Amino acid sequence: MNLLLDTQLADELDAWSEYLPSAEKLELWASTALLNKTDFDEPELTIRLVESEESQQLNFEYRGKDKPTNVLSFPFEVPAGIPLQLLGDLVICAPVVQLEATQQNKTPEAHWAHMVVHGCLHLLGYDHIKDDEAEIMEDLERQIMAELGFSDPYTDDEAS
Repeated sequence: MNLLLDTQLADELDAWSEYLPSAEKLELWASTALLNKTDFDEPELTIRLVESEESQQLNFEYRGKDKPTNVLSFPFEVPAGIPLQLLGDLVICAPVVQLEATQQNKTPEAHWAHMVVHGCLHLLGYDHIKDDEAEIMEDLERQIMAELGFSDPYTDDEAS
């Protein structure tokens, strides 16, 4: 599998630049999350890193929640007969990810990796609304995070 990743940084993120993961790390985390979980040979994905204001606007517009959130996923539904391998877009809010990492006693890198993995699984159709779906998705997240060398993202222990 060869991931085609478009990484976008919102202009307002200059103050957050030292906290942002590199494009190479984003690609590694997304590729690992998608490996053996999609039939696409060259899946395409956009990851946009944003400030709180943009996240809050999108979260309100698409989910009816008037607050910024860590990651939003926008799966692309390919029309029948069109040979696109586009999975969709992830929008990740840098200030929220940093705050959550601190609150959850995790390294920022571990939490960033988890948000990419979590978002990619949403793009593949996984969800966590129902308990049984959440268990499946969380187990996959644990497996992928372990492959990446991180500890269980659902514990408050320091990530590796």
